[in-house]
Amino acid sequence: MLDNTKNIPKLSVVGGGPGDPELITLKAINTLRVADVVLYDALVNEQLLEYCHPLCEKIYVGKRGHEKGITQDSINFLIVEKAYERGHVVRLKGGDPFVFGRGIEEVEYAHERGLEVNYVPGISSVFTTGNHFVPLTDRRYSDGFWVITGHKSDKSFSLDLSLAAKSNATLVFLMSMSKLQNIQEAFLDENKGEVAVCIIQNASKPNEKKAVGKVKDLLDIAEQNQLKNPAIVVVGDVVRYFDRFKEPKIGTKNMASEEFQGL
Repeated sequence: MLDNTKNIPKLSVVGGGPGDPELITLKAINTLRVADVVLYDALVNEQLLEYCHPLCEKIYVGKRGHEKGITQDSINFLIVEKAYERGHVVRLKGGDPFVFGRGIEEVEYAHERGLEVNYVPGISSVFTTGNHFVPLTDRRYSDGFWVITGHKSDKSFSLDLSLAAKSNATLVFLMSMSKLQNIQEAFLDENKGEVAVCIIQNASKPNEKKAVGKVKDLLDIAEQNQLKNPAIVVVGDVVRYFDRFKEPKIGTKNMASEEFQGL
């Protein structure tokens, strides 16, 4: 049995990545290996818990949008309680804890109560657009990207939506499936209904679903393809690349070899 009496109360807020268990950092794996307690979320792939020590206590504290679950206050209290009881608590969160993951709230709460705190970044679901060859930026079509949540604590949509719709940046919406009408209307107000859009549900997982269309048809796209949370919505000209390069271009093999001959 491990002796935890000398352990310093500590919290590590760790990003578990978007769902594919291979999309986790080496530092996150090493942190899980030395954890005394792991509190993990609903969007975390449970295969990641296999990195934990056999004596590590694993506690599910998952919450999903519009469903009842453990409150954030209860999670904060549990972090501190377990840290003083066992030592090193890892708060394992899907994606990146500092991208709409309330990670900083938990760090702040723990720090104020005497815990040593640490942060290990994770790959956000924002970057899973690349799995379908959709870049967040492209010097020909997009100068930058916005990441906006549709799930503010006061239930309203971000005021940045109207500003973002005016730009030529790529827009990525997280936790926004209940706010698709807001997104659609914002682009229609700017006469941008023809802009490309894609919805990716369960990004990077075996049960991933996706659909592509125009933002003027956003609500219909979601309904016809039965898409729901957890999902990301991407709006912008870069969506034109969606899955374009999945298959080799026919008849280019010899051309490529000739092009690079003699280099």
